[in-house]
Amino acid sequence: MKEATTSEPDTATRREAKKAAQRQRILDAAREVYFRDGFMEANLDEVAQIAGVAKGTLYRYFESKADLYLAVLSHNGQVFEERMRAAAESAPGAPEQLRAVGRFYHSHWSQHPEYFEIFWAVDNQELIGGLPSEVVDEVSRLWTSCLRILEDVIRRGVEQGSFHTKDPWAVANIVWTVANGLIRTEQVDARRKIRGGDLERAFEEMTQFVLLGLTNPDGDG
Repeated sequence: MKEATTSEPDTATRREAKKAAQRQRILDAAREVYFRDGFMEANLDEVAQIAGVAKGTLYRYFESKADLYLAVLSHNGQVFEERMRAAAESAPGAPEQLRAVGRFYHSHWSQHPEYFEIFWAVDNQELIGGLPSEVVDEVSRLWTSCLRILEDVIRRGVEQGSFHTKDPWAVANIVWTVANGLIRTEQVDARRKIRGGDLERAFEEMTQFVLLGLTNPDGDG
């Protein structure tokens, strides 16, 4: 009896699955090395070794060290965006939704500080080596998507009559900037000492301060 031959589509499917698995191993290895050593000290030879591929294979998937770095961070950024959206939708009413986002932002940074590199990578383009414009665009897109989640919470509050502002986008950017500024104080000993208190309390105070402004009808400029 003649043995059945594998169809060409099946072969192509297996080939694509193998490539996808290989790419994922590289990303997993890169995440381990980059987040342990930082971008400048990360060694691509070690990334390739951990992934179980030749260094030349690594470059078939990613053009440069910076390209691989941003691929890792972009993946983490997408996960962050999904979880932030879930937090925003987890509570009834815009005020509680804003509090939920604030709690999420603090707790997620505490558990996964590496995720926040996605938002700050574009601030260090010289450090990570002349990023291609399409990579910067992707980081900006993820940043904007997260800001839109926050903007949507504030706009819902306006529609519900809970918040008073004519520019939810501007408020979202202010809240985002302050939240990131608080996280930065946690990363520098001197700034953390100047701030005093723990970061979680600082986030609670920030959220309450924003809510006081948004719920004050006289604050509607």
